[in-house]
Amino acid sequence: MPSFADVAALALELPGTEEGVRYGHRTWQVGGKVYAWERPFSKADIKRFGSTAPPSGPVLAVSVADLGEKEAVLAAGDDAFFTIPHFDGYAAVLVELDRVGTDALREALEEAWACVAPAEAVAAHLRTHRASGGGGASA
Repeated sequence: MPSFADVAALALELPGTEEGVRYGHRTWQVGGKVYAWERPFSKADIKRFGSTAPPSGPVLAVSVADLGEKEAVLAAGDDAFFTIPHFDGYAAVLVELDRVGTDALREALEEAWACVAPAEAVAAHLRTHRASGGGGASA
């Protein structure tokens, strides 16, 4: 079960990533564009869960390419990935860290990074990962 320290370590492996703080919560960004952030639930979020208990552990938000990609991620069946009404119409998904595997987290961060990173950085990262036999973000 990854922690935010693990998120930071994985994110900071991605070229040009910087860690920051927005609204009192950690963010990970490249070129000034945030692609992942700590996402605690607001009182309004919790109220919208109604009688269903919200996840009690840490939650990360990650960008996705577009709403079609968001639907694909959610339809893939990994119950660590979910959304809430606040994210309706927004190209991002939430990740319950207590339920996600490290490989799935790494892939989600790489995909989110690739959504906002400069195209040349993404291409260089893909070349490096392919040469080393690693996976990698799609362009």
